[in-house]
Amino acid sequence: MRKLKGDFVFPISGAPVKDGVVLLDDDEKVVSVEKNGQFDPAEVESFHGVLCPGFVNSHCHLELSFMKQQIPEKTGLKEFVKTVVAIRDNFTEEVQQNAIESAEREMVENGIVAVGDISNDTRSFDRKSQGNLRYHTFVEVFDLGPENTLKAFETGKKVFKKVPQENQSTASMTPHAPYSCTPDLYWLVDKFTARYGGMISIHNQENIDENKLFLEKKGIWADLFDEWGLDHSWFQPTGKNSLPSTLENIKNTKKVVNIHNTFTTRNDIDWAKAHVPEAFWCFCPNANLFIENTLPDFPEFMEESAQCVVGTDSLASNWQLSVLEELKVIEANAPQIPMDDLLSWATLNGAKLLDFDQDLGSLEAGKKPGINLIENMDLDTMKLTTSARVKKIA
Repeated sequence: MRKLKGDFVFPISGAPVKDGVVLLDDDEKVVSVEKNGQFDPAEVESFHGVLCPGFVNSHCHLELSFMKQQIPEKTGLKEFVKTVVAIRDNFTEEVQQNAIESAEREMVENGIVAVGDISNDTRSFDRKSQGNLRYHTFVEVFDLGPENTLKAFETGKKVFKKVPQENQSTASMTPHAPYSCTPDLYWLVDKFTARYGGMISIHNQENIDENKLFLEKKGIWADLFDEWGLDHSWFQPTGKNSLPSTLENIKNTKKVVNIHNTFTTRNDIDWAKAHVPEAFWCFCPNANLFIENTLPDFPEFMEESAQCVVGTDSLASNWQLSVLEELKVIEANAPQIPMDDLLSWATLNGAKLLDFDQDLGSLEAGKKPGINLIENMDLDTMKLTTSARVKKIA
């Protein structure tokens, strides 16, 4: 049995414990969290910092890891999307697989134990089949017009059947974003995902013109259809923001995670709470800064009691794959959010989203969530510092 002591232990399932000790059995499952005074110091591994469960990266694109440092920063979402499409197939298989392996290793070293990962194809599946992390793979589809709907859906089903299931990994099919999917594709995906008991992930309101498209059929997304020579006569504006316009097509799937939410309003949050049985909200702030140089209104989500989680997005749109670095950005811009809540977003909330909370996300007896040590925190104010770092110790 291991006994791991920190200046503070955040079990997430309960209040932080000063000078707490996490007891792990020989399989590294949690036995309990106790006070340090109960043990002989010689039996205890002592660490300076905060102990917490392993992190859950609720949104990533592992398959895009080979695009690291290939895309200019702060050019806006339309230019980012155009560049991804233009260079996606310009790399050899060896380069792609080496980058994917390196990115996964980086996540493991950064204390990540589970990932909600987007896959448009199978290029990340060899790495996932190694079982180093637990994945929920969101098989992502888009059609850009009704003439492509059935082909996109059938392609998605073929990819879904090939998703690796090592380390209790799971999968579901999901639409990409409001501006890239027809209502019929949403309907097909919704029925398919509900049948297999999965969840849906939607890139939501990452750019202000996404709302403009649904309100007036204007802005950069309408322009992009024209630039690509795509017929978008099928698209009819709803006079509402993109979130209600999109989610009203989800009738059967109970759990939806909205990704980015940079331009989500309080009314959008309220609409989702009223119409989606389980609505989650994923923040990837470093990607927001990388692409649009804009951040969501984090306190607004807190005030609405929203279920928040944290993701890294991809190395195409980020400088690293570190949940802790995402928390630093959130805290720097919303210092009123308590550390308990930030760590809950990064652990238990993510585990609940991905249906991995039976054994991940909190330091509860019988779980095997991994143990992270966060060093260089300000333990008086319980705030992260710029030099704070995470070490995986179990």
